[in-house]
Amino acid sequence: MTLIRTLLKTSLDTGRQILAGPLSGAVDVAPAQGVMVPICSLGPEQRPRILQHLLALDPQDRSLRFGYAANDEQIQRYVDGLHFERDEIFGIFNSRLDIVAMAHLALNLESGTEVCAEFGVSVQRRSRGRGYGARLFERAAMHARNEGVLLLFIHALSENVPMIKIARKFGATVERDGADTEAYVRLPHADFDSQLTEMVSEQFAQTNYAIKEQVRRFLDFLAHVQEVRKGVREARHQSAE
Repeated sequence: MTLIRTLLKTSLDTGRQILAGPLSGAVDVAPAQGVMVPICSLGPEQRPRILQHLLALDPQDRSLRFGYAANDEQIQRYVDGLHFERDEIFGIFNSRLDIVAMAHLALNLESGTEVCAEFGVSVQRRSRGRGYGARLFERAAMHARNEGVLLLFIHALSENVPMIKIARKFGATVERDGADTEAYVRLPHADFDSQLTEMVSEQFAQTNYAIKEQVRRFLDFLAHVQEVRKGVREARHQSAE
């Protein structure tokens, strides 16, 4: 219970920080070392934000994420084909509720084969250097473990140094084959601690998201009120002329 109260307090503090900052919410503050990053499990209702995030990637970043420089149409098909009932999609949101980092955990739960999953991640350029990729991998690995996954795979271009670095950090076996690199991590079996940690982490992330959403709505309402007041002042000024 102490852990849960601490996480909820952190979410409330986040809301207060947003309110205390610029009303535009234009500044994304890098998390301090050791601060828990809220990572939400995404559903079909988040397709528009997922698409927005991926379309914002430049050609080089698209190549690192998909293994080729995917065009807009190919990204649209990818987003339309996301299988939320089978796979798990995770996202990190900024104060404007834009996805700044996202991970796709593709699960292979077919009977007769070893349960495994593949991990892919993308982080917008201006949000790098904050450890988001590693946090998303850690979150995805925890979920995979709790789903009974034994092997977690990563396929990346050999030039994708940050992704390979993340894989090595978590003890992956890395095999390079020219332009491509394969890495895999053998996961331990789920236990009570891993299941409780994932549950609390998800609750923390959803609470944080709800607070950001409320703040965003308040700021939109405030902007509307200010616009109305501006219109009234202009109308009065014109009447007085």
